Amino acid sequence: MKLFFGQIFPDLILDLDEQLHITKVLRMREGEEIFVTDGNGNLAKGNLVFEGKKVSLDVSEIKENLPDFSPKLHIAIAPTKNIDRIEFFVEKAVEMGISEISFILTEKTERKNISIEKLRKQAIGASKQSHRFHFPKVNDLIKFSDFMKNLNPENTFVAHCNENLKRINLNDIPNLENYTFLIGPEGDFSDRDQHFPAISFWGQCKKGRHGRPLIDTTHSFCCKFPTMRKISRSVMEFRKVPMM
Repeated sequence: MKLFFGQIFPDLILDLDEQLHITKVLRMREGEEIFVTDGNGNLAKGNLVFEGKKVSLDVSEIKENLPDFSPKLHIAIAPTKNIDRIEFFVEKAVEMGISEISFILTEKTERKNISIEKLRKQAIGASKQSHRFHFPKVNDLIKFSDFMKNLNPENTFVAHCNENLKRINLNDIPNLENYTFLIGPEGDFSDRDQHFPAISFWGQCKKGRHGRPLIDTTHSFCCKFPTMRKISRSVMEFRKVPMM
């Protein structure tokens, strides 16, 4: 499936970057069949039409309200000093079926600024690559204290290194419709950040150089996490569904 991003309703309009990619990079020909999604669960099929530099679609079929992944998974993560790790995280999380990503500014967060628009484009690219028709929401960088104000303690879990806080086994996480996971910065959450409300905790501690505790931010969100295994299976089953 050759999947691209664009507006479907009220009229189908391919994203400008996608139009350039079709003509300048892929060098596709008029009449070739492609699929277009708006990232909101809608999918269109049609044949390419070139009008000068403009690329449009002769639509043959539209499917609306295609199913999304369940359960919903929201990960809030402190940006790492090495931005490559965050970009890797976004790509793999999207491919595995994440619903929402937030970037939190904690007391120990070393990277204070990130290019959200670049990460959003990366999320769109990963969604197309994995044939997702519901694109995940990528939120702006937010202060950790502000982020905590709207959390539901019943479905929120924290990856941490503090041995004095409550921990639960990853395999004992209950089945819920929505999950929110918090992943702290290198060096873990500070003592002040760890004044969480009544939230469930999980996590494992790693020791870095000079005994400094580190959380592996690229693996802690999926390692042995049963919900992610369910989502991974859902991805495989979802891809088997005949689209048109």
